[in-house]
Amino acid sequence: MSNVNALVCLIIVVFGVIVVNGSSLNNEEVGIYELNKGDFSVKFTNWGATIISVFLPDKDGKLADVVLGYDSVEDYEDDKPYLGALVGRVANRIGGAKFTLNGTVYNLVANEKHNMLHGGKKGFSDVVWKVDKHEKDGESPSITFTYDSADGEEGFPGELRVSVTYALTGSYKLSVKMKAKAINKATPVNLAQHSYWNLGGHNSGHILSDEVQIFGSHITPTDKNLIPTGEIRPIKGTPYDFLEPQVLSSKINGLPDLYDINYVLDGDNGNKKMKPVAKVHNKKSGRVMELSSDAPGVQFYTGNYLKDLKGKGGFVYQAHAGLCLETQGFPDSVNHPNFPSQIINKGETYKHKMLYKFSINKDM
Repeated sequence: MSNVNALVCLIIVVFGVIVVNGSSLNNEEVGIYELNKGDFSVKFTNWGATIISVFLPDKDGKLADVVLGYDSVEDYEDDKPYLGALVGRVANRIGGAKFTLNGTVYNLVANEKHNMLHGGKKGFSDVVWKVDKHEKDGESPSITFTYDSADGEEGFPGELRVSVTYALTGSYKLSVKMKAKAINKATPVNLAQHSYWNLGGHNSGHILSDEVQIFGSHITPTDKNLIPTGEIRPIKGTPYDFLEPQVLSSKINGLPDLYDINYVLDGDNGNKKMKPVAKVHNKKSGRVMELSSDAPGVQFYTGNYLKDLKGKGGFVYQAHAGLCLETQGFPDSVNHPNFPSQIINKGETYKHKMLYKFSINKDM
């Protein structure tokens, strides 16, 4: 290795960045970036502003990676289930891949039969984001990714300037702050973080023994294509009732395929204040994850469609290998006037915050 190459490698290591095979798109390098705070560490790639690992100790102090993912950035470029990605311009589904705004019908790029899912064939999960700021260590390590979405991208109107900041804000706390400014036209915006969590460790098997609590008394039921009907339905006493902590395996008889549904979060009155979303407890490891957000809804998805997916370390993920808690606006809100609006007018800024708090329950 030449002295110049050695110096470049040294600089990369010092700043917590790994450039993958020198690959680039739109003059942006695709790399891996890390945040550290004691024995709590998180890695990302700017391909899709994606979380690729979260290392946490268990009740015995043993570290494990608790999100599903791949060994290389190249694998994320071919990713289908959106592992760890930041999805948009509009997360979740838009029925018929079209909507009407200010009298204009917008036909979008369908990528799930006749519908749009997570922003289309090339949504925000499939683009290279710019690394705007990166502080690997310190009191509050953080990284900010930015992306400029063009007018007409995947059929959406208007230019959109997007950013997401991930930060380790305290003892075992991961903050996610998303922003998007409509530059020259009104447009729908609904960003979501799509990590698959397995608090027993990404390679520990299924999440059916996890205890889950969701602070939502209603759901937005869907048709057979997972497009909301427009109804907002109470869930108390049904298989969707997680108002009190429930072990997922206890729900199988009531709902064999488990979950892929939007919950209407309690306490949301449009004021954008942080509120509890969900709590997950893995009894074997003792790890607990509490999620709060200012979004009106959360998509609870139990990895139903994962099958023979080769992940980190060669481990093969199957159905229910991880669960997603994607805080969001309601799916297909552009076609349901009774749902909270996700339209951002020209010059306005969309904001969406999440806070993951991890802890250990040693009593179990």
